[in-house]
Amino acid sequence: MSPAMHRYRTHTCGALTDALVGESVRLSGWCHRIRDHGGVLFIDLRDHYGLTQVVIDPDSPAFQAAEKVRAEWVVRIDGKVRLRPEGTENADLPTGKVEIYAVALEVLGAAAELPLPVFGDQDYPEDIRLKYRFLDLRREKLHNNIMLRGRVIDGLRQRMKQGGFFEFQTPILTASSPEGARDFLVPSRIHPGKFYALPQAPQQYKQLIMMSGFDRYFQIAPCFRDEDPRADRLPGEFYQLDLEMSFIEQEDVFAAMEPVITSVFEEFGGGKPVTKGWPRIPYAEALRKYGSDKPDLRNPLVMQDVSEHFRGSNFKVFARMLEDPKNQVWAIPGPTGGSRAFCDRMNSWAQGEGQPGLGYIMWREGGEGAGPLANNIGPERTEAIREALGLAAGDAAFFVAGDPSKFYKFAGLARTKVGEDLNLVDTERFELAWIVDFPFYEWSDEEKKVDFSHNPFSMPQGGLEALQGQDPLTIKAFQYDIACNGYEIASGGIRNHRPEAMLKAFEIAGYDEETVVERFGGMYRAFQYGAPPHGGMAAGIDRIVMLLCGASNLREISLFPMNQRAEDLLMGSPAEVTPKQLKELHIRLNLPQK
Repeated sequence: MSPAMHRYRTHTCGALTDALVGESVRLSGWCHRIRDHGGVLFIDLRDHYGLTQVVIDPDSPAFQAAEKVRAEWVVRIDGKVRLRPEGTENADLPTGKVEIYAVALEVLGAAAELPLPVFGDQDYPEDIRLKYRFLDLRREKLHNNIMLRGRVIDGLRQRMKQGGFFEFQTPILTASSPEGARDFLVPSRIHPGKFYALPQAPQQYKQLIMMSGFDRYFQIAPCFRDEDPRADRLPGEFYQLDLEMSFIEQEDVFAAMEPVITSVFEEFGGGKPVTKGWPRIPYAEALRKYGSDKPDLRNPLVMQDVSEHFRGSNFKVFARMLEDPKNQVWAIPGPTGGSRAFCDRMNSWAQGEGQPGLGYIMWREGGEGAGPLANNIGPERTEAIREALGLAAGDAAFFVAGDPSKFYKFAGLARTKVGEDLNLVDTERFELAWIVDFPFYEWSDEEKKVDFSHNPFSMPQGGLEALQGQDPLTIKAFQYDIACNGYEIASGGIRNHRPEAMLKAFEIAGYDEETVVERFGGMYRAFQYGAPPHGGMAAGIDRIVMLLCGASNLREISLFPMNQRAEDLLMGSPAEVTPKQLKELHIRLNLPQK
């Protein structure tokens, strides 16, 4: 060994090839797997870059030390590179043609008995995986997901800069927002009794950046929401590609962002086909056809309103419902689902979802309909439904009835269930779409008033005139989402940049001028001094990476996530703080009685 050799390594564990045969090398890494083949030890040595096979036989000076080594010990190995014996090469490994014959081994870090295995990516209880996340992250699949995440963020950043966007950072300590129920609050030591909030999104700041004349902004922004956790939303914090543009209309945002998102899915999606020329689906149409404002378009099933075929029919349950003009009957087609077994299974699934059941018609060979509904409404109506849905012998249709605003979500679940159970969903592709024309307001049953349905800063379609003269519940917004494979991956809008229109919009939702000034003083003031028309969106980085990795849970693509109860099991947070800290902050705890 030359005296100049590096203390820990001359090469990484992914670098050795047959070109180096005969050379003396030094590697350091983790003992991934240790095998004893009749007294000869084989160690698969692993680091960030790859795996190298090390051979240590009883003649080697390193043998005695090697016998003590166990899985996940960190060791330094010196040895000679040699070709693997014929027939033992591993074509799956970049280093699979060679091995190291070890002459020295130094233990750099011994490992206690492992609470979870690193070798082999088998499932393991989540609380253990999160508590020992540093072990979990050594596992190949998770390690690769995290590296892919970094490449995706690089890719997004590059494309945004090429598109003429500039990257700015907005404050993390900010003011509590109007829908403040979900804010994380940070007490101020210097201002007793006052609180900062962590931003749920950089919404107001990015609009202020436009008022400040910077034209095009983006940021890979951390966002904080104190929400109940879901599989597709991390508790606590998540990252989004946040952006805003000046002097633009909705079409300009689409033109800027569609190629960015499409090309990221093409580059990192493992070669799966990606939608070219995204469809634009109005919100109301998405609910009617797919029962969702984030439809999975890999599922070919499209629901239809078939009320006319049941109106005045002998199927009294539906016929009576349809006497109320707001009620409808929707059909979910089930190609190839025309068996009693499948229809019964769907019916009991619906009951499990809290529904009375799920009516169905099956079409037998020869084309006549079967089942209780078909018998009640008769062959003519049954045939008309089959034609409307484009179905054939061996197919089925399922029916949901009532007030669509109350049942559309269930109908959407049923569409998903039918599509998946009949294997109609092509899972090997990315189907992207713009969902447009969201309603500006909705009726809040809890508060018995009109409220914002999405983003209060959006521009209503029709502007101030619409706010002054139209039924609020019929006003649409310049508001749009991106849907991909059943997930909402981005949301945005054109902003309402006119102070009088902003006041009117808030007034309809029950906020007076004083409240608007108090809560959005900075932005409202900025609107008075020459505000450019502007708009933008934010795309969920975590969800995009989750889709690209083929993971079904966001914890598979983030380094140190919390569990479902919003706890960080690794760091032990949230945690209690000392009385001294509380005293400095002038805070006294008022804990619920046990």
